[in-house]
Amino acid sequence: MHAIEFYSGIGGLHLALKRCSTPARVVRAFDWDQAACQVYEANHGGKLVNKTDISTLKAPDLTSLKADIWLLSPSCQPYTVLNPQAKGAADPRAKSFLHLIENVLPSLVPLAQHPRYILIENVAGFETSMTRQLLLSVLKQQGYNVIELLLTPLQFGIPNSRLRYYCLAKLSPLVFSNTDGHSDSVWRHIPGQGNDWLDPRLGVSHEVVMDSVDRIQNYIDSDLTDPEAFAIPDRVLQKWGRLFDIVTPSSHRTCCFTRGYTQLVGRAGSILQVNRDLETETVFNTFLNSKTKGSENPVDILRPLQLRYFTPTELLRLFYFLSPRCHQEYAIDTAPSFSWPTGMTNKTKYRLIGNSVNVKIVTELLNYLFL
Repeated sequence: MHAIEFYSGIGGLHLALKRCSTPARVVRAFDWDQAACQVYEANHGGKLVNKTDISTLKAPDLTSLKADIWLLSPSCQPYTVLNPQAKGAADPRAKSFLHLIENVLPSLVPLAQHPRYILIENVAGFETSMTRQLLLSVLKQQGYNVIELLLTPLQFGIPNSRLRYYCLAKLSPLVFSNTDGHSDSVWRHIPGQGNDWLDPRLGVSHEVVMDSVDRIQNYIDSDLTDPEAFAIPDRVLQKWGRLFDIVTPSSHRTCCFTRGYTQLVGRAGSILQVNRDLETETVFNTFLNSKTKGSENPVDILRPLQLRYFTPTELLRLFYFLSPRCHQEYAIDTAPSFSWPTGMTNKTKYRLIGNSVNVKIVTELLNYLFL
């Protein structure tokens, strides 16, 4: 089967399709971000990805590709709770996705060139938007059966909290399995696979996950050659240190990593305390007392914690572009690798990873979609 990848980023959807159990390949990818296209080319070749304003695409641009599958991860900024100015469908960044759904897809139907399968990923919050209502209306008008899900990597044993919305669609008469007639609900697990994940923000006191969650130590670099390059700057620790979500290698959870990681403090992602022998709160209380007394260089008290940012490679493992170090999911000669273009800064790498999908979750969803 042939797939088109819209908002291709650094190729997470491509990688998930390659890893799923159904033979399929990406025949064209579209993205507007120059750096993302460079990374995509470095990992998947230079002839697949087009640096294109997706809002300018028309049906004739796609018919020759004869795509069976559409994979889409449109901008989340119009829908995220982290953006107080989020405007949903009225946001200019929603324009291209609305164009694909309202104009391009219906134009392909009379030509019998519309995809049989569609997968869409976005931020949690999309499910309450007007864009989602429009999306469902168009898909059903064009003869698609649809299922929606809210899933987090924690359900798949990955120590990262990153709740995301997924919409799967398949052209009738194809139907989804194991839904028991409840395909109109927003599912909290893949039908037929495990149990719901319950968000403590919704008033429950615990999370229910499918399997035990890995420790972070399986995802971090064992031979980091220059740890100082990822150390938290003293000025940041001095002013904002208490706002960080701090985890240790033995932790089973990290917070959601966003495109602003290392540039923002709150709600941008966890930092790592390498020294697990010290109690974080005790050390910080000592630091705060010293700071209150006006002591000289109180930040020195925090140094033994060995606080640092996660490296781009570690985030690639958490996002499952790379396999965790302890997992033997691939033979040595097929173990996944990942390349960055020469000269790309860590700031750009973090931005691109923060905009990406979790490859493992999308792989499992594609396996379910193709049942």
